[in-house]
Amino acid sequence: MGKDKNPRRVAENEAMAKTRMLRTSPQKLNLVAQMIRGKKVEQALSDLTFSKKRIAVDVKKCLQSAIANAENNHNLDVDELIVAEAWVGKNLTMKRGRPRARGRFGKILKPFAEITIKVRQVEEQA
Repeated sequence: MGKDKNPRRVAENEAMAKTRMLRTSPQKLNLVAQMIRGKKVEQALSDLTFSKKRIAVDVKKCLQSAIANAENNHNLDVDELIVAEAWVGKNLTMKRGRPRARGRFGKILKPFAEITIKVRQVEEQA
C-alpha cells in the first residue's frame, strides 16, 4: 500500500542542495561558484568565509546545507567530501524604471539567480 519511494537524483556517494531567488546576477554568482568547484569542503568554506563578495554568505549557507544533507540524510563522511559540482542558473528578473529627461524612461533590471551545489565523498589516497 502507498507509493514507492522516489529514486535518488544523485549517486550513492553524493548529496546536493539548491538555493533559489538569490538577489544577484547569475554572472556575479558564477564567479563565486568558480571559486569553490573541485575543492575540499573545509577549504571551500574558509574561502567563502573570507571572500569579499556579498553573495558569498548565501553560497556558504547553501554549501553548509549540502554538507548537512550528506551527513544526515545519506550517512557520508564529512571529512572526505569535495565540492563535485556547483552550477548557477537564471531566475526571474524584476523590471523597474526611472523617469529620464525628455519624457524617456530608464529601464532598471533587477536579476535573481539560483545555485545548486553537489558534494561527493571521495576516499583519500594514502
